[in-house]
Amino acid sequence: MQNEDDVQSPSAEPAPPPRCRNCEAALQGPHCHACGQPVQGLMRPIGSVLGDLLDSVFDFDARIVRTLKPLYLRPGFLSLEYFAGRQVRYVTPFRLFFFLAVLAFFVARLTVQVGGDGRSDDVQNAFARATTAAAVVKLRDEQLAQLQQAQRDMTGTAGAVGATGIRVAEHHIRDAADARLRALREGASATPLAEAPLETQDPAVVVGGKPWDAKTQPIAIGWLPDFVNHWLTAQAQRGSDNVARLERDPGAFKDAMLSVIPTTLFVLVPVFALLLKLAYLFQRRLYMEHLIVALHSHAFLCLSLLLILLATVPASTFAPDGSWTYILFAWLIAFLVGWTLVYLLLTQKRVYAQGWPMTLVKFTVLGMIYSVLLGLAVSASALIGLVEM
Repeated sequence: MQNEDDVQSPSAEPAPPPRCRNCEAALQGPHCHACGQPVQGLMRPIGSVLGDLLDSVFDFDARIVRTLKPLYLRPGFLSLEYFAGRQVRYVTPFRLFFFLAVLAFFVARLTVQVGGDGRSDDVQNAFARATTAAAVVKLRDEQLAQLQQAQRDMTGTAGAVGATGIRVAEHHIRDAADARLRALREGASATPLAEAPLETQDPAVVVGGKPWDAKTQPIAIGWLPDFVNHWLTAQAQRGSDNVARLERDPGAFKDAMLSVIPTTLFVLVPVFALLLKLAYLFQRRLYMEHLIVALHSHAFLCLSLLLILLATVPASTFAPDGSWTYILFAWLIAFLVGWTLVYLLLTQKRVYAQGWPMTLVKFTVLGMIYSVLLGLAVSASALIGLVEM
């Protein structure tokens, strides 16, 4: 009988632990704890890479679903969860805001109509009902006078933003009147039409009562360098040229403006966080805490805008004016707008935990300041959109 010691083989040495190919640290999981590099790189079968990509997408979708419900229904909840350290289960604030901003304004570009809306059809129908040249001219002058009065009533930011829209409306009215006059002239009408000449298009930019020309009237601000004045002149010329294009295709201006508004909101987020920092200076909170609140608040605003746009589509498309469905959608839109204001107030109350009187005062002051900043930002977006369209 063999001895037991003779049967046993010498003990094998344990295999060395795998090491990171980047920093040579011992690996303890799918990622290196020292440098963060994943164990599996991209140099592997394409099926494995696609599988990881799908896992990432579905994990993102799962967190979106888990995040959107409290974002819309529980004011301040996500910010408080983030402060408490429960973060990984939700989409990060910046990623959430970016996703909703892009989605909301993409839907806005599809749903918001400019130039081809119902008012344009009403103008066409009104001129179509006019049977004489005198009636066409009278109707044209009345509608132009109404627009001029509306432009005089608008001041400040509203005037800066509305001036372009009024100019577009004026040319729609003139085009409709000209089309009707041509139809009457070509038809078998007994009404003389010689006394109703067709109107010509106004110049886009007028300086001193004369059309502005970049070559003969360049911008020359004395305290600015020449290259800046040349750049401003080129931008003004480009905007002037785009006004003529705008008269033919108002939707191009709408698309250009909506494409720059998300960038404008990205700029306003840190500004709003700074306003929160000043409003709650004595709470000694870090600026990053206010930035988290600002990101969640703007993400909610984008989500609220998205829902309002989606509610507006059936209200304006499938529901006739005065019908019960139209009234239902109108109440729904009013509720969504009202909930937006209530939500922001409750968020401020729950996150900063101050009494109602002080919360209402700060909410009102912050709202007024932010409204002014938003109006200026939208005006700037309109100018940028006019140049970039």
